[in-house]
Amino acid sequence: MSITATVHIQHDHLALIPTVQSLQGVNVRVITQVNTDPEVSHFPFLFEYTDRRELERVLDSDPTVEAYELVDWADQQGIYYVEHTPETKLISTVVTEVNGFLVESETTDGGWLVRLLLPERSALNAIWEYTSEEDISFEIMDVYANEYAVGAESYGLTDEQRTALQAAHEMGYFFEPRETSLEEIAEEMDLSSTAMSGRLRRGIRNLIATTIAEDTPEQ
Repeated sequence: MSITATVHIQHDHLALIPTVQSLQGVNVRVITQVNTDPEVSHFPFLFEYTDRRELERVLDSDPTVEAYELVDWADQQGIYYVEHTPETKLISTVVTEVNGFLVESETTDGGWLVRLLLPERSALNAIWEYTSEEDISFEIMDVYANEYAVGAESYGLTDEQRTALQAAHEMGYFFEPRETSLEEIAEEMDLSSTAMSGRLRRGIRNLIATTIAEDTPEQ
């Protein structure tokens, strides 16, 4: 069963991250294209920034940029083709190798928020293994099956979300009245309360999406 996953990846040498770190307020999105050749090292990007000259000055010094070409600039937005240096860290190659697609990619929180369409859950595991080997931070924000059938094996849950929900249930967190606190569950799983809350929240959202929700959840 195919899945859609939204992940946040972070590393100082991911494509254009040095530019993002240098320019406050710049936003970058990958423009989706049909070409999925894993050997391709240049991609079209949409930049949103107030000063074109300053943007290009920073692009000139970005160690992930081999060359760039302006396609169009209007209303503080520019479309550029960017060729990456060999040292640039990319996940496009491994995504293509597992027969997946990069549906959307945009910069946020010092990294890239990426929505992936993948043929099966093992493809997501392969991408995670690749990023681990490359020392790229890889956080799964959301994942759900593309066929909303009750009884789907994963119910759209990551392993971490499944474990968190099971622990919360076993410790009585969902009982009325509650038999344990969020802090106690977090301590049991060696997590912060914030991290535990996030796993439970995303896990419940994914369960709803794959069981009773009528529409695909918005990203």
